[in-house]
Amino acid sequence: MAFVIMAAGVFALDQVSKLVIDTLMHTGQSIPVIDGIFHLTYVRNPGAAFGILPYRTGFFVLATLVVTVLILIYYRQLPDGHQYLRAALALQLGGALGNLTDRVRLGAVIDFLDFRVWPVFNLADIAIVTGVGLLILDLVRSPREKGI
Repeated sequence: MAFVIMAAGVFALDQVSKLVIDTLMHTGQSIPVIDGIFHLTYVRNPGAAFGILPYRTGFFVLATLVVTVLILIYYRQLPDGHQYLRAALALQLGGALGNLTDRVRLGAVIDFLDFRVWPVFNLADIAIVTGVGLLILDLVRSPREKGI
């Protein structure tokens, strides 16, 4: 149940944040929060991370659906425990579904977090990257730390 709540929470926060940006800003608009360091910049990204493979929406929709199915299958096969791995999968699922929703609805992903030294991104991206980090952490932990 915690898995579903976490994935749904990530999805909801991502979609609400994008709705706020889409409602209050226009594409290309940038509002400095900390001038020169952090801005809210409304971008519609038609590609993947860093804008690679732009306008390959069908490919990204299909890839996300495959990843979603794989996450759900893997999650169902996990034995008890593995809290980092369960959280990792929930974060990745919620983030993937958030960006998938944008792709299906708009043909692009709404990005708005702009630190000026990195491409603009969103909350779904943060969840996906954090999930990957937790997955790596779980993979590198020694078997003794995992209780195996």
